[in-house]
Amino acid sequence: MSAFLRYVGGEASLSYAKLYRWSVLHPEEFWPKVWSFSGLIASDLGGGRQWDEVVHGLERMAPPDVKLGPRWFSGARLNFAENLLRYRDDRDAIVAWNENGRQRVISYLELNAEVARVAAAMRAHGIHAGDRVAGFLPNIPEAMIAMLAAASLGAVWSSCSPDFGAQGVLDRFGQIEPRILFCTGRYQYGGKEIDLRARVADVVRQIPAIERVVVIPYGDGQADGTAIPKAVAWNEFVGGADTEETVFERLPFDHPLYILYSSGTTGLPKCMVHGGGGTLLQHLKEHTLHTDVKRDDRVFYFTTCGWMMWNWLVSSLALGATIVLYDGAPFAPSPQSLWDMAERERITVFGTSAKYLAMCEKHELAPGGTHDLSALRTILSTGSPLAMHSFDYVYGSIKRDVHLASISGGTDIVSCFAGGNPIAPVYRGEIQTRALGMAVHVFDENGKPVVEQPGELVCTRPFVSMPVSFWNDPDGSKYRAAYFETYPNVWRHGDWCELTEHDGMIIYGRSDATLNPAGVRIGTAEIYRQVDQLPEVVESVAIGQDIAGDATGDVRIVLFVRLQEGLTLDEPLRARIRHQIRANTSPLHVPKKIIQVQDIPRTISGKISELAVRDVVHGRAVKNTEALANPEALRLFKNLPELSS
Repeated sequence: MSAFLRYVGGEASLSYAKLYRWSVLHPEEFWPKVWSFSGLIASDLGGGRQWDEVVHGLERMAPPDVKLGPRWFSGARLNFAENLLRYRDDRDAIVAWNENGRQRVISYLELNAEVARVAAAMRAHGIHAGDRVAGFLPNIPEAMIAMLAAASLGAVWSSCSPDFGAQGVLDRFGQIEPRILFCTGRYQYGGKEIDLRARVADVVRQIPAIERVVVIPYGDGQADGTAIPKAVAWNEFVGGADTEETVFERLPFDHPLYILYSSGTTGLPKCMVHGGGGTLLQHLKEHTLHTDVKRDDRVFYFTTCGWMMWNWLVSSLALGATIVLYDGAPFAPSPQSLWDMAERERITVFGTSAKYLAMCEKHELAPGGTHDLSALRTILSTGSPLAMHSFDYVYGSIKRDVHLASISGGTDIVSCFAGGNPIAPVYRGEIQTRALGMAVHVFDENGKPVVEQPGELVCTRPFVSMPVSFWNDPDGSKYRAAYFETYPNVWRHGDWCELTEHDGMIIYGRSDATLNPAGVRIGTAEIYRQVDQLPEVVESVAIGQDIAGDATGDVRIVLFVRLQEGLTLDEPLRARIRHQIRANTSPLHVPKKIIQVQDIPRTISGKISELAVRDVVHGRAVKNTEALANPEALRLFKNLPELSS
């Protein structure tokens, strides 16, 4: 970040605040600076030019259609995979772990060779630019290899993690119709081995567009494609392929690279198409500037192939860093597993979820005292708001001089609206900064920007990683409905948040899940921050229940809690929960009902599904239970006698 300040400011003194203002007021100047600072590889159009026009249609936030704009870096031709595979030496590119420990190490030289073999096999099969290639895969190196091979050809990659049920996979891949599907016959989670073959077979039978299923060996086992139609083993698929240098197809800046999916809890998942150029440029900005990733770093993020943080993590390769993968449950075989890995691998950037840090605290882990974390420089957290007590835990029990960067964005933008700043202070309970180039504001109910007041997170100017389209949305109507209907020409992201006096940000939860008792909007994260501090509570979910017969539309707050094993919710614990909330928030935050449940529904990416709970409580059908990791939990909230009065 300091080097970039000097790069754009020259001899002039330039602060981060000035840099941010310039980046959002003059994006046509800012993004080319990120491009050149990062050394993007692209075709020379003559005279050293790599594009014709930086941006067209900057005044319009509408879907980036040829007629509507905005369009970035017209004339540019590049390849995403070529930029990620620019290094070809014996340094570690990927180190793969699972619940049994370290499994495999792949150098940059070996990674290039593997990608070349798979790309050649895809080309021999007839895969061309624009074809879809999909992965139903654990977090293993072959997922990254297959993605890079597809990207080298200009094919579009999409992936789901193996915890999806067959219908969840069909809801996603059935819409995009991939020609090749990569999978494993099994995977491991929480010490259990789970057979995937029946699920894969079901998917293949119902998506006629799938021509070939490439089965990858998992762990020490064989690539078992028994009973899977159109199956071929990985080694057989790539075995006879020409292994010469990869030919990278250089394509327009907005050529599709990834298809990612919304959670799908309110219907079929939306298929968000992300362009190669915008994804690459945005990720390089976030890795290089906001996270300070360099060639010697070893970067880890606990993720699956079904969460956008996997796509984010892959881009670290463009900087020559080492990616550390973990496949399995975070607390298997022991609660110390990820910290054991961090110590052995000398991880410098440790990415995880707010939930994981809260669970470490619940288990009273103190890795700063039990592990050598001297290499650790940065801890990243996302997935849900990071509570104040988690900031205390990180600095008290993990490392005092670590850079704790809570980050927030989404699948919609395959990146972040707000994140870390390595040269600025960390304030307890706050995301450090709005990300460079992202014109982020908080709007009140009248659509006016406010500071130090909760409101809607919006973005008022175009940015390079907006989706290039939604799949099967030729007129852009689904795209416009998703983001632009609330405020004309302004992206409404759906987060309820606040800009602080430090120009940081606090996220209170999803705005469509905010509570509204007595007409006052309350973010659910405000309640969770307090309840999660009680040692008896593992996790909780809060909803607003409509009050029967109330013509004003008022709601009462109902809090469901999952307790530590063996505990039962009694009146003294209810009183402690209410006191904790009232003493640290306001009387309006205090739930009218507190009910114990054995499980809480979560999406596949691990986020609590407040909307699904609210629908069940009100007797409404949950439209797409396949979007949930544990849909069976919904029955725990149905027809509860405690809520009838």
